[in-house]
Amino acid sequence: MQIHFLGATRTTTGSMYLIEVNGQRLLLECGLFQGRRDESIERNRNFPFDVRQIDAVVLSHAHLDHCGNLPNLCRQGFNGSIYCTFATRDLASIMLEDSAEIQRADAEFVSRKRAKQNLPPVVPLYSPSDAERAVRQFISLNYDRPIHVTDGVTLTFRDAGHILGAAQVVLDIREKDRSFRFLFSGDIGRGHDEILRDPEPVEGVDFLQIESTYGGREHVAKPGANAEVGRLVRETLAQNGKVIIPSFSVGRTQDIVYTLHQLTDAGDLPKVPMFVDSPLSVNATEVYRLHSECFNDDIYRFLREKENPFGMENLTYIREVAHSMKLNSLKEPAVIISASGMCEAGRIRHHLKNHIGDPRNLILFIGYCAEHTLGAQILAGNKTVNIFGEPHPVRARIASIDSFSGHGDKHELTHYVESLTGPMQKIFVVHGETSQSLALAETLRSLKPHSEVIAPDYLQTVTV
Repeated sequence: MQIHFLGATRTTTGSMYLIEVNGQRLLLECGLFQGRRDESIERNRNFPFDVRQIDAVVLSHAHLDHCGNLPNLCRQGFNGSIYCTFATRDLASIMLEDSAEIQRADAEFVSRKRAKQNLPPVVPLYSPSDAERAVRQFISLNYDRPIHVTDGVTLTFRDAGHILGAAQVVLDIREKDRSFRFLFSGDIGRGHDEILRDPEPVEGVDFLQIESTYGGREHVAKPGANAEVGRLVRETLAQNGKVIIPSFSVGRTQDIVYTLHQLTDAGDLPKVPMFVDSPLSVNATEVYRLHSECFNDDIYRFLREKENPFGMENLTYIREVAHSMKLNSLKEPAVIISASGMCEAGRIRHHLKNHIGDPRNLILFIGYCAEHTLGAQILAGNKTVNIFGEPHPVRARIASIDSFSGHGDKHELTHYVESLTGPMQKIFVVHGETSQSLALAETLRSLKPHSEVIAPDYLQTVTV
């Protein structure tokens, strides 16, 4: 069996791994690459393989850096099955449609600016109809339900505890005269999540491929993070400022809404207007409510015995552009949660354009920002950032709380590996910036001295 590492190697975006076994080609993930514009366009438009020779796709979860290029894959000729969990299918269907609409709107906006400079227009990567076509190829199954996907390959999903429906991918493979188990971790949750169940241990692992987003870092403890959110928001509201929270529509938005709900109920926050300004976030929250089978016992009890954990009387969900635009003229203190978390697309960039120059305001990051993204530039302390191609001074207060991350830190990833059983002959460390991947690789070499630990490079091929 050969594994081709075609994305999210020594970086966190564009997850894509091609497995060749028994003359078949199985693609794990098909994510959008985010980073420098020219490189992103080139890597997202052009696949490093013949799309028509892919036999099946397996998707671990619905974040765009894992599923966002599926419409392009199908548009270019892939017509096989895409396997995922039920919740992942529901989330991916709205995320891909939203991605296509954002690309269309952004392309129109940028093209108008380019036209004034006598430059050619930009073209979206794919259309909403391409997204809909891809969703038609999804095949959904529950956790712990094995299914035959290609010759000699049986797939089973295990709960990953990362976002709703997120799965570890277990491949039981029969190749010639040997049988072995390959585990792709997908993105691994931290455990003790306020909404989701803990990652489920997997037994008998022969080969492991593991994410390393925070492979060399420690998160702030979650209880302290809730108090810190309350403090930062209170201080901003007290000076008549606005709190702008860039947030991933799936996972982090629901987490921060639930936290704000708890803080408000406890009297730790005043009942100021709060807005979730993202059609995708609104739709994703509705999907969350549909899949309570993925919830842990605490939030399931909250939902059953109290009220909607993702709603309160001072919270408004916004779909319409006109309502979103009205927020720009809002004079009173408020909290605005908007996508995307890395500030690379969507309405968040408009909110940043209108609020990042006011020192009374707070820009609060609660998730990871990949290198070279707008969010990473703001977090790096740049005094000026480009938004829609124009420079804007950064005068607002900038804060980051990474304990809301859905990714395990170095100790939680180590605990995850310790929970697995099996020889783990080779371990591949992916989905992390170079420093994080190498740090986790070194940790795992000490933890598993009999395993060969590799942090593969982009386009590297390994035989197992």
